[in-house]
Amino acid sequence: MEKTSKETKGWRSNKWVRAAIPALLLHCSIGTVYCWSIFSQEIADYIGFGKGATEWAFSFAIFFLGMSAAFLGNVVEKDIHKSSLIAAICFAAGMAGTGYFIYLGGKNPGSIPVLIGIYVCYGFIMGIGLGTGYLSPVKTLMLWFADRKGLATGLAVAGFGAAKAIASPIMQAMLDNLGEGGIYKMFFILAAVYFVMMFVGHLLLKKPDGWHEPQAKEKGQGMFAVIKSKPISNYIGIWLMFYINITCGLALISQEKMIVKCIGLGAMVGVISTFSAIFNAGGRLGFSAWADTMKDRNTIYKLIFVLSIAFTGLVMVTGGIKNGEGNLLLTVLVLGLIFVVNAGYGGGFSNVPTLLSDHYGMGNISAIHGLTLSAWAFAGLTGNQMATWIVNNFGEVKEIHGVEVNPTGYQCVLYATLALYCVALVISLFLVKPTNKALEAKKAGKAKQA
Repeated sequence: MEKTSKETKGWRSNKWVRAAIPALLLHCSIGTVYCWSIFSQEIADYIGFGKGATEWAFSFAIFFLGMSAAFLGNVVEKDIHKSSLIAAICFAAGMAGTGYFIYLGGKNPGSIPVLIGIYVCYGFIMGIGLGTGYLSPVKTLMLWFADRKGLATGLAVAGFGAAKAIASPIMQAMLDNLGEGGIYKMFFILAAVYFVMMFVGHLLLKKPDGWHEPQAKEKGQGMFAVIKSKPISNYIGIWLMFYINITCGLALISQEKMIVKCIGLGAMVGVISTFSAIFNAGGRLGFSAWADTMKDRNTIYKLIFVLSIAFTGLVMVTGGIKNGEGNLLLTVLVLGLIFVVNAGYGGGFSNVPTLLSDHYGMGNISAIHGLTLSAWAFAGLTGNQMATWIVNNFGEVKEIHGVEVNPTGYQCVLYATLALYCVALVISLFLVKPTNKALEAKKAGKAKQA
């Protein structure tokens, strides 16, 4: 008993070095994938293609993030050192490769092989680094912070969300000061910096000694056997509400800059974008830490969907995007919608691994979490594209302060997201069952009242 106590004390004293810091190093690096909008136009101009053609690189990156997490979840489960090293190598190699093909594109504008090379490097290779890098520290954090799993995973995933706010001004400064060819030079520099950060994270990352002993029986089951230990509708419900939350988040976030311009705040786009990134990161940390105090973590998803429905409905009813210019109340409502959706988008990510662990235990959590991230892959292909299709097919373009926008089109996006948020709330209420912990707490409460 004394030895166990000393070991536990040792684990606690090192949990920040062995889990939290490595997780932040990994997630703050790979999270910069969301900085795509900062340099996507520069890439398109430099290699001689339209922005629409280059945008697929980002969509592929998110798709392969989810799919690599789904297919490599068992690798992460067995060996976090191998998976974190794969993440560092693939992410840095993909970024450097992207820079190389951009360099070639500058010499041969309009070259199809160059565009394919960018798809492969930024989409496929970086996507593998993203998926394995995202998963690698999560279970380790939950093991070290067993009593505050939500806070721990929220901290790491908040790093993923905050990466955009931290890296965006740095990337913009590089583009402004590196001169001719600054776009490909930036990728080479960042590839080196992020490899160092991720490699240090890889070296530090470590599971607590002896963690597997109480989980031995559970680990004897395969991932699908664990999922089937509860009604399959339960897992399908978690997957669907995660997918819908990401799809709706991406649909709004992808149009965020143009919506801000619609309400006459074009000059403040950069500031508002930074604030939305802060809300994204804050939602990841705040919602997950809050969930630690709840009997059933699914309650957090109900709150996210209710808040999203409320703000979306208010902006729809008031025509906030169409009528917001010059109207303080409507401007506040539209900004509130942007910030609430960003916070809920982030909170949806940080609560998935802990919700899954509450339902299915820790034995196969990396594999199950990886499989669930396939929802992110498909949402990455549908969220942006859904919003773009709606904006292109509804409403009409008009000029506001010298900028061409489609207020009615952006307003119509809200009809789709509101309907989807309502579906997600129904799923959360009726398809995702309470955990055993929540049921036991409910029984104890009834017994106490009796």
